[in-house]
Amino acid sequence: MAVSKPKCAKERIILALDVDTIEEAEKLVVELKDYVGFFKIGLQLQSFGFEASEMIKSYGSKVFYDMKFHDIPNTVARASANLVKRGIDFFDLHIKGGSKMMSATVKLANETAKRYGMPMPTILGVTLLSSFGQRTLTQELNVNMSIDEYVSRLARTAYDSGLTGVVASASEAPIIREECGEDFIIVCPAVRPTWSVVNDQVRVVTPSNAVKSGVDYMVVGRPVTNSENRVEALQLITQEIEDAMTIEAGIL
Repeated sequence: MAVSKPKCAKERIILALDVDTIEEAEKLVVELKDYVGFFKIGLQLQSFGFEASEMIKSYGSKVFYDMKFHDIPNTVARASANLVKRGIDFFDLHIKGGSKMMSATVKLANETAKRYGMPMPTILGVTLLSSFGQRTLTQELNVNMSIDEYVSRLARTAYDSGLTGVVASASEAPIIREECGEDFIIVCPAVRPTWSVVNDQVRVVTPSNAVKSGVDYMVVGRPVTNSENRVEALQLITQEIEDAMTIEAGIL
């Protein structure tokens, strides 16, 4: 399984293309491709999924295919094989689908990559959605664990099943690092700069705190796409990441 670690602040940023049409998505890609490492295709753009991924690739950018697969092992594995053939860089599935589902996906993805001479994508396991808090976990899902304990257990299951990393909040990143090691990739959703609003997320974090927590990649959406000056918004986020990286490196 290939491990893809970011080398600079720009590479850490994944911009969510949460729009309704391929035309809107392409406009964002053209405008912002020089300021981010990845573009994320999610459920809102799913009807244009492969068309959108090919469009993003045509501009020399990387793709995170965020469909959060969760089904029986054979179904998820075969769906994932199709992503390998399309040259998708990152994709994800729900860890709660179980170890058999994850292991089968990793196995067939590897076989497909070798058969078609394609690079092996980074496969991420979704831990707990960023809109969930402790009350939802305990009262609605009937899970009698703290969020940290629950996410740590899920991350370990993903690691043991051969996944490359997880999607998790920055607040859980330190315990995931302790459990799964430095090479394990952590992608943080719900990143909100200090100047933006939280919206419908619960477990949110700033870019600076994400870096300090040990996150590798961070997903940002509305704070950029809803901004009057999207380039300036990304430049501010990049600067915040660079400042945090400098501090973490002990330069300041």
